[in-house]
Amino acid sequence: MSHQGLSTSVPKRLTPVAGTPLWCDARDFGLRGDGVTNDQPALAALVDRLGEGYAADGRARTIYCPPGIYSIRDAGTVWRSGVSMVGAGPAATRFLLSNEGNRSDPVPLAFWTTVQHGADRDRHIAECTFADFEIDGSGVAMTAYSYLAKGLGLQYVVRGVFRNLYIHHTGATGLGCDFLQDTVIDGVVVVGCGRLDNGLQMGGAGIGIGVGGWGDVERCTITNCTTLANGTNGIFLELQKPDWTPPRGYRIVGCHSQANRFGISDWGTDGLVVSACTLTGNLEAGFDVSANGTASVAGRGGILADCVIDRNVGNGISMGNTPGPYTIRGNRISGNGGYGYHEHDQGNGFRGAATNVVIDGNEFWANGLDAVRIDQPMVDAFVVGNRIRDNGRRCAPASVGSGDSVRFGRKAVTDMDANWPTDGHRGKVVEVGGRTAVVAGNSETRLTLAEVRPDSSTAWNEDTPPPGSHYRLPAPPRLRAGVTVNAAVDSATVRANRVWDTGAGTQTHGLWITERGSCVACRIEDNDLAGNAEAALRLDTPPVGGRWTRNHTDEG
Repeated sequence: MSHQGLSTSVPKRLTPVAGTPLWCDARDFGLRGDGVTNDQPALAALVDRLGEGYAADGRARTIYCPPGIYSIRDAGTVWRSGVSMVGAGPAATRFLLSNEGNRSDPVPLAFWTTVQHGADRDRHIAECTFADFEIDGSGVAMTAYSYLAKGLGLQYVVRGVFRNLYIHHTGATGLGCDFLQDTVIDGVVVVGCGRLDNGLQMGGAGIGIGVGGWGDVERCTITNCTTLANGTNGIFLELQKPDWTPPRGYRIVGCHSQANRFGISDWGTDGLVVSACTLTGNLEAGFDVSANGTASVAGRGGILADCVIDRNVGNGISMGNTPGPYTIRGNRISGNGGYGYHEHDQGNGFRGAATNVVIDGNEFWANGLDAVRIDQPMVDAFVVGNRIRDNGRRCAPASVGSGDSVRFGRKAVTDMDANWPTDGHRGKVVEVGGRTAVVAGNSETRLTLAEVRPDSSTAWNEDTPPPGSHYRLPAPPRLRAGVTVNAAVDSATVRANRVWDTGAGTQTHGLWITERGSCVACRIEDNDLAGNAEAALRLDTPPVGGRWTRNHTDEG
């Protein structure tokens, strides 16, 4: 019996073939681990030898690499089924990748790909574990960017395990493996990867998984991982071909994603489950659903639940070009520099209305702009049971300054004559001549600036401005509501939300329907909209049809 090309029959237990032990110490087979010797040829020979043994008898092998620095130079190692590699721990067993002798070779530690090796469903990698070691990719430089400059780059993996790895400063994605079936990624820490990616090229993430190769179901769990300061995404899942079915079966649980361009992105799965994660300090968004990936297909049917999405420089949640459905439930969405939740057109993929998006039981507070902003048509949306308070914190008036009181650092601006409201400029762009930088937060006299790209030493697009230079901060948007409808919204349900301002005076309205927006046949019921800075409601476009009942406003 088989399922999706995978055998479910009980394998035969065969005696290991002679000369290929089931467990071996790498140093007994030519690897030195002295940081000087190029250990790649010996590693490649050992992988081939053990892979032949697995092909002959079906018994998986394990390479143990004792503490040491294993230099892997000028070529990656083509991996084989049935071969695992484990170390003595990330602080003890370290693989140092470099390509000084061949700058055109990206030198992944291990790879098996469709383009280079003919990987597919029938020629997959199976029964492989990578655990308890470090990959340092800082020694790889390229004449031109290559998405293969990864730490690990395997495609079509069955029953893979990636556990307790520390991968850092690779040129492209740190752990970039595609089409994972019955696979677990557990306790992997990825830092500063994608350093050669300009931010718009393929890969460049901490953990990047291409999806769709096995069909409509790919069973993979990513758990307890940390991704920090990676070039594009902390973690992303990306459909690889536009005519493939977005697969179900991916889960991301208990992960921490910080200071990447995006925290976690769904670029083409169906039913992705993201739960109990912390997404903070990411430059564009904490959580992104869009068609920005290779196939220009956005995720749909996913669930984002019980996460902390806090103090990202841009939006907390960016939702674009998905047909829906999607469920956003039970999250803390706070302190982000842009919108808490933003439904908008990002320019790629599906251009119709998103259907059956659910925003349920979340806490929205202290976001820079509106808590929920709808700039793209939606049908049958549910906004239910949310607590929305004190948003619109990007409220500081326009500001200029120059002279002796003004100083500039690589990631800061100080004006001792200023008296700015705390975080009132968060998310704005400060301009100094032709130089620009994004404000991550501010005190009365100091702007803290976001890095121009992840893991950068500066926030400026050019050199740091000289002392005393003239700077300019723009005015804020005048209206900053708890919920803003700025597109056609039909048959929505907005029920039992509490939307208010506790006294900060930054959230101007509870619900605002703009001149561009519309609300047709919607059910707006049982909401408490009293206590906002200007008014409970602003209806620049009157609603049409539906039910507006039992809502509490300042007028009762």
